[in-house]
Amino acid sequence: MAQGGRGLARLDGKTVFVPYTIPGELVAAEITGRRGSAHFARGIRLRAASADRVAPRCRHFGPGRCWECQWQHINYSAQLLLKQDVLADQLSRQGKLPDVLIDAALRPMLPAPEQWAYNHALRLNRNKRGSWGLRRDGGGFKPIDECPITHPDLLELLQQLDLDYALARRMTLRRGSDGRLMLIFDVTAEQEPDLRTDLPLSVNLILPDREPINLIGDAHSQYTIAGHDFRVTAGASIRGNVAGVDLLVDQVIQALRLQGGERALDLYAGVGIFSAFLAWRTALVTLVESYPPAVSDADVNLRGIDNVDIVEGQVEAVLDDMASAGAHYDVAVVDPPSSGLGAAVIQNLSRLGIARLVYVSGDPASLARDSRQLIDAGYQLRAMQPIDLAPQTYYISAVATFER
Repeated sequence: MAQGGRGLARLDGKTVFVPYTIPGELVAAEITGRRGSAHFARGIRLRAASADRVAPRCRHFGPGRCWECQWQHINYSAQLLLKQDVLADQLSRQGKLPDVLIDAALRPMLPAPEQWAYNHALRLNRNKRGSWGLRRDGGGFKPIDECPITHPDLLELLQQLDLDYALARRMTLRRGSDGRLMLIFDVTAEQEPDLRTDLPLSVNLILPDREPINLIGDAHSQYTIAGHDFRVTAGASIRGNVAGVDLLVDQVIQALRLQGGERALDLYAGVGIFSAFLAWRTALVTLVESYPPAVSDADVNLRGIDNVDIVEGQVEAVLDDMASAGAHYDVAVVDPPSSGLGAAVIQNLSRLGIARLVYVSGDPASLARDSRQLIDAGYQLRAMQPIDLAPQTYYISAVATFER
């Protein structure tokens, strides 16, 4: 299985990617295109199926249809093993880590608390005909009326919507832990729509500069993580698998092994979820986040906690200023975007004296590249704990622990 969710095959020494397959299967396939040296194909006939193949739940699943779930045809226990293999492969190929280190650090994949109906956010794009849908295998967007990984309340809301809003390029349906629903439009121009609704939901716009505009109801959703309530404004991010975030927080705190007197950094911190739990166990937490609405949320979410400093700014610039001023920290949690940390951030983590670093990742390729750079910068990879926050898909999350 290749990173990206497709099966990898060979044809006359050439790499061929075939979706909706499982390693070990025999498939008759047709080449449909190429990108660089790689070929892409579609399956025509399944000649020998894997014992791990199961019937998908969704009628939109399959070739030429929705590509939001790529692995509904694979038994869940097999999905966990495949994700483990893909992560190990990326650490080897992208990170150039030796097999002995990968074997020592990589732990078994933790399963998701819920395998279905776990997603509290449904993000839809407008297709060329003006319908709302999810990514289609082969390009474009497939209109959907069901999605078994999405919370049923969001699907019920989707079926009730009657929308004709040409300025909207993306629509997100979001459900808070309290059951309240929100509709968020990403728009191409600053022009408020003519909206009428008798549905019990909030409506918000995200302008091209990412500024949120509240139109109806609340400007934010409420989520409960490990007993703590968090405000998340439209435009700010939280992982859609809310139950899985509890598991993620637990793994981060375990990996840090805090003693109570540490000075901690929380980088790419969003609305302050990790900081809320770090603060109970450290002397000082400095939270760094660049998106202003998320910073405002963090101010609210951490109100009354005296040992948290909140800094608004790009992580690269903030760390450079801190290091130049001679600041010192003991531990850090980083939760970067899919592009990863980059060399400048890694260099400044060393300058700040970070002795223990916990890296939260949702992208195995960037995690592997950053792992190589961290090791070259003097860190040692102690543990790599993969966590499945997206069952039925190829997406892989992990908590990696590094020490100097």
